[in-house]
Amino acid sequence: MTDLVDRTCAACRAGAPQATPEQIAGYLPQLPGWRITQVAGIKRLEKAFPCKDFARALALTNRIGAIAEQQDHHPAIVTEWGRVTVSWWTHTIAGLHINDFIMAAKTDRIVAAGEPVTK
Repeated sequence: MTDLVDRTCAACRAGAPQATPEQIAGYLPQLPGWRITQVAGIKRLEKAFPCKDFARALALTNRIGAIAEQQDHHPAIVTEWGRVTVSWWTHTIAGLHINDFIMAAKTDRIVAAGEPVTK
């Protein structure tokens, strides 16, 4: 099986199936620190990344934004002093899709490979 991080997001159209509880249970252990949240009844994957300062938080936000554009799948990102919080969900199906887990894995890779966010 291909690691989540090495997969590419597939176009997701309205009516596509949401990730099942079994799929979520299989994907989530591959994403340390990510948790399922709900906003207005919609499940999201969310993780906060600590940063030493606002400049590092902003740089991390931009790196995540670049991969989101490349994959044509976009998160909610809250950038603040000392932290970047990222939430992935699929807007067209109002819930979680494999794409969200792929992008969470890519987000973790970006954090691991980039300039240290907490020195």
